[in-house]
Amino acid sequence: MPGTPWGDGEDFVLPDYDGACVSNVVPALLEYPPLGTGWMPDGVAEANQVVLLVIDGLGWEQLHGRTALAPTLSTARGGPITTVAPSTTAAALSSIATGVPPGEHGVVGYKIRVGGQTLNTLRWSTGNGDARKLIPPREFQQVPAFGGRAPVVVNKAEFIGSGFTIAHLDGVDYRPYGTIATLVWEIERAVATGERFVYGYYDGLDRVGHERGHAGAFDAEFAFVDRLVGDVRAVLPDDVVLLVTADHGQVDTTDLARPIAEPVMRSTTAVSGEDRFVWLHTSNPSETVRVAREHHGHDFVVATRDELIERGTFGRRIAPNALERFGDVALLARGGAALLDPTGRTPNLLGRHGSLTPAEMYVPLVSV
Repeated sequence: MPGTPWGDGEDFVLPDYDGACVSNVVPALLEYPPLGTGWMPDGVAEANQVVLLVIDGLGWEQLHGRTALAPTLSTARGGPITTVAPSTTAAALSSIATGVPPGEHGVVGYKIRVGGQTLNTLRWSTGNGDARKLIPPREFQQVPAFGGRAPVVVNKAEFIGSGFTIAHLDGVDYRPYGTIATLVWEIERAVATGERFVYGYYDGLDRVGHERGHAGAFDAEFAFVDRLVGDVRAVLPDDVVLLVTADHGQVDTTDLARPIAEPVMRSTTAVSGEDRFVWLHTSNPSETVRVAREHHGHDFVVATRDELIERGTFGRRIAPNALERFGDVALLARGGAALLDPTGRTPNLLGRHGSLTPAEMYVPLVSV
C-alpha cells in the first residue's frame, strides 16, 4: 500500500506526496506521465482522451467492504492511492485541482482561522456571513488550477460562483449539472467535441455517509455510485479512459463523537480544522498538549504543529500563508472518535473524516 506508516504503534498513514497521492494525479495526466509510474493504471498515460471522475467520500476500504454492491468499480484496473492531510474535501479537492499538497496551496482544512475569524471553506463564510469580499478566494489560494489550463469541469450548478469553487477551480470551463442525467450528458458532450481531459465531480456518497452513517442508506448510495460509473463508461468510446478516484474515505462515528473537554477549551483561544483533525490555537502549546493528552489521549494522537510539519504531513514545502493557518496543537482521531465543534455550527454528522486512519486516507484510482 502507498504512504508511510506513522509509527509509534499507531494505525495511521501519511500521504505519499512523492508518488501515489491524489495531489499527483492531474500532474501525471497533464504534465509528466512518468510521475505515475507504478501506480497509475495501465494504459492511462497513452490515452488521447481521459475523463477523471471524482466521487466524494469513496474510500478504498469502504469499496472493498462492498464489492457485491459495486461490481463495476470492484473489477476495474488499478488500486489504492493516498489522499492528503487532513483527509477532508476542501484540502483534497484543492490538491487534486492544483497538483500540490495542502502545505503549498494553503487550503489546509474545512475550518481555517483567518484574521481572527474562522472561515468555513466549503461555504466560504464566517460567523459574520458570506466572506467572499472579506477573504477573497483568488487571494486566499493562488496556485493555478490544472497548471493554468482551462479544461472542462462538470460540477454541480449550485457551486457556480461559490468562494470555494473560485479558490480551487478558477479559470476552468465550468459545465454545470442539476441532475445525474445531465452530469453524464455533459461528460459525453465534452468528449464528443474533442476535449482531451474532462473533470467530473459527484458528492452524493459523502453526503449520505455524513447524514445517515454507514448502514442501509450508505449501501444503497454505494450501489448507485457504481451504476453512475457504469453509465458514464457506457456513453464513452472504447478508446477514452475513464479514471475514477476520490478525495477521502470516511468513518462512521455515530456513537463516538464527544465535546472537547472543558479543561482543554480553557487552554485554547480558538478551535479550527475538522471533527477528526482538530486544531487548537493556544499561547501555551506545551500546556495544551499536556491537558489534551490527559483528557483525549486515549482516542486521539496529540501533536504540535511543528511535529506534524517535520513528519511531512502537509508536504515537503510549507508556504507562509499555509503556516499561519495551522493551529498550534492538533488532535488526530483514532478509530471512530470525533470531537464536536464547540460553536455548535457543525451539523450532527454520523459519518466523518479528516484524520489519518487507513479508512480515511486510502482512495481508489481505477480505470473503468
